[in-house]
Amino acid sequence: MDAARRLMSFQFTFFLFYLAVLFGNPTDTRTVPITVSNLEDVLNHNELVFVNFYADWCRFSKMLEPVFEEASNTVPTAIQNVVFGKVNCDAETEVAQKFGISKYPTLKLFRNGRVQKREYRGQRSVEAFKEYIEEQMKSNIKQVNDLKELNDIDSKKRNIIGYFNSMDSPEYKTFQQVASNLRDDCDFTVAVGEISKKERLSGDNIIFRPPRTKDQDMVYLGSLVNKDLLTAWSTDKCVPLVREITFENGEELTEEGLPFLILFHNPEDAQIVQKFNQIVSRELLHEKGNINFLIADGTKFTHPLHHLGKSTKDLPVLAIDSFRHMYLFPDISQMSVPGKLKQFCADLHSGKLHREFHHGPDPTQPPQIAGQDQQQQQQQQQQQGGGTAPQEKRPTTPPESQFIKLAPSKNRYTLLRDEL
Repeated sequence: MDAARRLMSFQFTFFLFYLAVLFGNPTDTRTVPITVSNLEDVLNHNELVFVNFYADWCRFSKMLEPVFEEASNTVPTAIQNVVFGKVNCDAETEVAQKFGISKYPTLKLFRNGRVQKREYRGQRSVEAFKEYIEEQMKSNIKQVNDLKELNDIDSKKRNIIGYFNSMDSPEYKTFQQVASNLRDDCDFTVAVGEISKKERLSGDNIIFRPPRTKDQDMVYLGSLVNKDLLTAWSTDKCVPLVREITFENGEELTEEGLPFLILFHNPEDAQIVQKFNQIVSRELLHEKGNINFLIADGTKFTHPLHHLGKSTKDLPVLAIDSFRHMYLFPDISQMSVPGKLKQFCADLHSGKLHREFHHGPDPTQPPQIAGQDQQQQQQQQQQQGGGTAPQEKRPTTPPESQFIKLAPSKNRYTLLRDEL
């Protein structure tokens, strides 16, 4: 009897297993397939959409799939504004191209219908995904209880500060959405109610406080309920022409594929950073889209300095990293001379920096006369200059790029093409 019972139990268990294999487990299908037909609907009707762009033939995609599926089940079903999505890039080429997918799998976060420029690059585990989404759901707006607290905000960062009568107002709701979308670019702070009264003499208002400044706040003059207008203004203030590279954002900056014009500086030297910003804004606006203008803490990025033959004692140091080689700006004191930095960038594009590093300065003398051999030319130079002819400069090799090493790891992705 016991044997018969065990047999029936085994048959029933096998039957359930067969059904699970045949029809799939409904608890493991919470990830929403995204296609060109439902893309806008999924993105625009959810606050957060975490998307896995994958390809069936990619082994890294295969490894991630069960982890991503399991992670989707960690989000409580009560949270209706968070969705895990997936895009089969072979079938949905239009969607993949729309978001510039160049490696598999790529994980991107969409917030209120807008793709966030920082794709997910953290640990690929269920717990890590869960913590990431929970962190993204938190408000990034800091509320102060006294206006004196505004003196303690991080002066090295870009800060947008709002003064509101109530958090229930349409003005604050608009501010909240814009802050959420730009959480990676600016710090947002608010003072609400009675404590903000003296800053609201003409009504609610918003200001931008540039980094490393005092008494230089810039007031937003547009409509406080116009989300597009406030977003445009905030983006202009929060996303600078000159950005700071760190070990945290280095991968995303290298992935843009543009050469770096990078100022290595001492973190206490705010004056050289300000001067660099002014020169770039004045002389190099036309290079935006061709070069990334960056500053770097030279006390942390000592390895690239070493390859340039420099150390922290030599700061500030200015160089170009082309993702093939690094080229040193010869004299940092000449940075302010009109046209010097502009010519340095032009010499990169023309190939002159690479050519002169290998073969010395481009010749300024007329080319050798036809039929005149090298010995005759040297004799003429000796007669004219009274000295011996200079020895031919031996080819050298410029320091290899150090920042390309921060590019996407080939141990985590199937790269479609080498963009760098």
